[in-house]
Amino acid sequence: MAHYFAHKTAVIDIDCSIGKDTKIWHFSHIMSKCIIGEQCNIGQNVVVSPEVILGKNVKVQNNVSIYTGVICEDDVFLGPSMVFTNVINPRSAIKRKNEYLKTIVKKGASIGANATIVCGNTIGEFAFIGAGAVVTKEVLPFALVVGNPSKQIGWVSECGHTLEFNENGIAVCKESNQEYQLKNNTVAKL
Repeated sequence: MAHYFAHKTAVIDIDCSIGKDTKIWHFSHIMSKCIIGEQCNIGQNVVVSPEVILGKNVKVQNNVSIYTGVICEDDVFLGPSMVFTNVINPRSAIKRKNEYLKTIVKKGASIGANATIVCGNTIGEFAFIGAGAVVTKEVLPFALVVGNPSKQIGWVSECGHTLEFNENGIAVCKESNQEYQLKNNTVAKL
């Protein structure tokens, strides 16, 4: 008996690992040798390609393609129809499977609807990628980025609220009352 739920239309290859209490919804394909952690939610029409790794409590909304080379740590949110890539210069007539680049999405990061993450980059812990953004370079922990190409426009807390730093580089999250410090373009919890 499976320790996870899969809708009857989902396709799950036999040599993948799926954690306890994970849910896989309509028309999704979980491909060979991928690892999906506990308590994940894989929405409708999602493709998880071979050797992808998803940590615990990853939320994947509808119509997302997660290609080989992607690693999502715990508590990552992938918004509807967002896309990862895995080759910098794809051509239909040229096989480049040996050129796949690794993309890492660190713990607690959120990626908005219709965003594109160009391969070979790391999205920092608790970073927030705005809807429709095209990420072409590394994203710092707690950074808020938007646009095409994406640009950092601010900082966010673990709760996802914008942080307003005072003259001493201190900000307080409105929701959690957690304090953060900005120093040398790096945000840390106090």
